[in-house]
Amino acid sequence: MLVICICFLREIDALAPSFGIGGIFFQPKGLVTKSARGEMRKLQDASTFFVDAFWIGKVGGGASSLSERQRRSLSVTQFTEFRYRYSESSKGKAELILCELPDGEVVGCAGIEVSPIPDGDLKAPSKIRAPLMSNLAVSRNYRRKGIGELLVKEAERIARYEWGSDDCYLYVERRNTAAVKLYEKLGYRTVWIDRDAKTLLPTDSGKLENAPTEIVCMKKRLNLGVLGRLWPF
Repeated sequence: MLVICICFLREIDALAPSFGIGGIFFQPKGLVTKSARGEMRKLQDASTFFVDAFWIGKVGGGASSLSERQRRSLSVTQFTEFRYRYSESSKGKAELILCELPDGEVVGCAGIEVSPIPDGDLKAPSKIRAPLMSNLAVSRNYRRKGIGELLVKEAERIARYEWGSDDCYLYVERRNTAAVKLYEKLGYRTVWIDRDAKTLLPTDSGKLENAPTEIVCMKKRLNLGVLGRLWPF
């Protein structure tokens, strides 16, 4: 039996292949984004989707495939996390955004929530509370079609226009160089790097292992428009 514990996934590393010029021309028709907050069925669908889109072939190594038993176990644990963070009973501002095809198939998701974030010095206790994007993933069959950018923009819209925030943060693994470059292209800039971070990796043996990694905290100013890409701070 696969026993796992997911400790609030924060890094975004299933996004890198989801951008591209091709997304402008080949984005599937009828795509819609919607919030799954409080909808248990949608949170369950998102959990099942996330296992395949995020956990299989995770950056830095990990399992190339999962057995049905492993997939079910991961889905249950992922649903527990999503329900804790995005259900109606969860405290604070938090939304899980789904990107769906007209038939309801989930092809992408992204979370946005107000969260405490270390303000530059990881050793200092001071933290700020600001929107943090997380749990962003795109289906392997629909990458390079602009879905990732669509989700990022929707998360930024919520942070800016529904919550009145001027900034948006995200965490991404430094070794995911393609994702880092693309976030930079979208206007995000590095705030700090945690060189002693750990991440979970599924293995072909059916376990989850803690592996060393470096997490980059990135920030974008939302109230500057195009200028935010040139002057993020």
